[in-house]
Amino acid sequence: MPKRDDVLFMQRCIELAMKGAGSVSPNPMVGSVIVYNGNIIGEGYHEKFGASHAEVNAIDSVTDEALLQHSTLYVNLEPCAHYGKTPPCSDLIIEKGISRVVIGCRDPHDAVAGKGIAKLVAAGIAVEEGVLEAECMKLNEAFIKSHTTGLPLVSLKLAQTLDGKIATSLGASRWITGKEARSEVHRLRSVYDAILIGEATVRVDDAVLTVRHCHGRNPLRVVLDRQLSLPVDAKIFGPEAQTLVFASSSWSGLPKVEQLRVKGVPVLFVHEHAGELDLQQVLMELHKRQILSLMVEGGSRLSASFIREKLVDKIYMFIAPKLFGGDGLSAFAPLSISMPDQAIKLKFEQPRFFGSDMLLEAYVQV
Repeated sequence: MPKRDDVLFMQRCIELAMKGAGSVSPNPMVGSVIVYNGNIIGEGYHEKFGASHAEVNAIDSVTDEALLQHSTLYVNLEPCAHYGKTPPCSDLIIEKGISRVVIGCRDPHDAVAGKGIAKLVAAGIAVEEGVLEAECMKLNEAFIKSHTTGLPLVSLKLAQTLDGKIATSLGASRWITGKEARSEVHRLRSVYDAILIGEATVRVDDAVLTVRHCHGRNPLRVVLDRQLSLPVDAKIFGPEAQTLVFASSSWSGLPKVEQLRVKGVPVLFVHEHAGELDLQQVLMELHKRQILSLMVEGGSRLSASFIREKLVDKIYMFIAPKLFGGDGLSAFAPLSISMPDQAIKLKFEQPRFFGSDMLLEAYVQV
């Protein structure tokens, strides 16, 4: 059982680390605090990709360096042990003579993966692992999945009525949820590396898929357009953010490929099966481009395809206190589960409310 103070200081590390959301990928979110005689004397977090790591910023914030030799450094992720864009944090901790290090979870990156801890232990530093380990792993779930599976973390985002409809019988869907929920969607976009949408949804909504209702970066916009049938003047191809198109290799000779390239929109070609693009290949191509997290904002058909291929990690379901009834479009109708024991099983997180709408975050159970 971790000590109460260790838990409290690790919670502070997590709070600090979250400040880097949307700015540090493909690096992990990391926060660090330095404690002397029960009091925090320094803290820092990894602020943006390529900048100093959390441990460096925490150490630099200590005004009396002599205290470091009698202090404990807390960090939610194992200190790095290799030269990347910055020198190894484990070497700096050893150099400063810090006597104790408390770590939330290990770093799965091949260049670290226990090597940072081994360096600290070999230098005679007392190391404690696994404080709030589950919370620390969830914080960097995209980074961890990327380095353990070679695929990005995939989330589905949908908005539906209480009776499970994402559109009316006429296909209308604006707006199911209120402005508070829509603002949260924009916040989520800002912390994901990429947003994926299908050709059908682009055609219906002429979506822009940028971050507008909150401060944050625009993610990469990914469009699945199997036959390259979308017009080149669609809003999704505008200059507000980068866009990447995936199409079937059967359509690689179309003039539209060059037209999109001129607009700064590259087209990648993948295989198709039964009239659908190979989603596994799409994810592998995105991972090659250092996309660690992907949010799918498609309709029922695309969402069902990702679920059917077992490529979804979690679902953000915004539920509005409304009823459409009748022949409205159901969120996962194309799954067509015939027996209860064949159902896709989920694990709910604590519900949250945005205005009158409820957000259910659920993890898909393997």
